[in-house]
Amino acid sequence: MIIPMSDRTEPAADRASDPFARAEASAAALRARTGTDGFDVAIVLGSGWRAAADAIGAPELELQLADLTGFTQPSVAGHAPSVRYIKKGQLRVLVYLGRIHLFEGHDPHRVTHGVRTAIAAGCRAIVLTNAAGGIDPDYAVGQPVLISDHINLTGRSPLSGPLPAQVPSRFTDLTEVYAARLRGLARELDPSLAEGVYAGLPGPHFETPAEIRMLRTAGADLVGMSTVMEAIAARHLGAEVLGISMVSNPAAGLSAEPIDHQAVLAATAGSAAQVGALLAELLPRI
Repeated sequence: MIIPMSDRTEPAADRASDPFARAEASAAALRARTGTDGFDVAIVLGSGWRAAADAIGAPELELQLADLTGFTQPSVAGHAPSVRYIKKGQLRVLVYLGRIHLFEGHDPHRVTHGVRTAIAAGCRAIVLTNAAGGIDPDYAVGQPVLISDHINLTGRSPLSGPLPAQVPSRFTDLTEVYAARLRGLARELDPSLAEGVYAGLPGPHFETPAEIRMLRTAGADLVGMSTVMEAIAARHLGAEVLGISMVSNPAAGLSAEPIDHQAVLAATAGSAAQVGALLAELLPRI
């Protein structure tokens, strides 16, 4: 059940420091620009995932984030500063064509602004995608993997610091961050989908072989630099979360090939359209 964020009447200065009020303002701008009273599902695309947006469906409208209030522009290659509004039957879908990261110098509230905005605009489910290093040696480059759980090694949380009294308690149950129901629906469409635990690190450097051995011992199957902040923020507000990693490279020490961001983008782009087609079928079932 989605927990709504209540209306506020704070002065403008207070709203500027309140991440939830900023999300409500962005949601209002989004509704006004799209001419709709709300949305149902939001998708956040990771590095190199642009082809997935095209496969999901033709947009009703694509907006620049700069034209909406409260958004910070992404600076990393493979992340576009825009959001699409797509209709799938009666389902109203938001697709963010990129995200920002902690390593760009942003705090967790900025990183999670898009997800909080989507939930403030009515979204009851959030799909988070990323490009990830494969720790499990059985994963192939270009393989999509459902995220079953995560290990947050960023040392950060979007629920830290002052929070307005009107929002839900910061002490959020993360027993099931990534919804078993949504993973089950995805596997009904593609029984070959693997599941794995995602380790979220701050980056921007790639990991060392010793760190990968540590992560494997800790139970991680995938490693990346995003997703965990957004998943926590979404669960805090009661939205269901589906996470999908695209294995873009073997993790450090598992291949003789050097790890390079451009290669990550290329490997992800090669399979993104296939996963976008899967999402196009999955979304109406959510």
